[in-house]
Amino acid sequence: MTAPPPVPKPMPEPTPVTAPFWDALREHRIRIQYSPSAGRYVFYPRLLAPGTLADDLEWREISGRGVLYTFTVAARPTAPPWSDALPQQLAVVEWDEGPRFSTELTNVHPAQLRVGLRVRPVFCDYPEHGVTLLRYEPDPESA
Repeated sequence: MTAPPPVPKPMPEPTPVTAPFWDALREHRIRIQYSPSAGRYVFYPRLLAPGTLADDLEWREISGRGVLYTFTVAARPTAPPWSDALPQQLAVVEWDEGPRFSTELTNVHPAQLRVGLRVRPVFCDYPEHGVTLLRYEPDPESA
């Protein structure tokens, strides 16, 4: 009996509001919105600033470095498309600039993970889909 064909992983579909974020990732840069009225960076992309509802959001480049805010290591697939990617290391990274970002960790053994671990961005290109995904790995400069 042969194994069923792999289920393709879903890919993001940029919208007019999120396109600047995805465009920057394709260039291996990270751009998120900043609100002068709120005096802070915000993420996920939106039309109005949270808290103030001001129409003052600006796209600014950030380093993407941060700390591991929380994580989980999934020993079983979270869905069929990830059945070949175990263990799946799911994480929330808190960027140095403030906002938090849901992602996956790469280039790290699960035993090395701890809340507060310094991490840096890894750009994973999928040219066949025209998209770059943002993953994270331990930051050797902070070791």
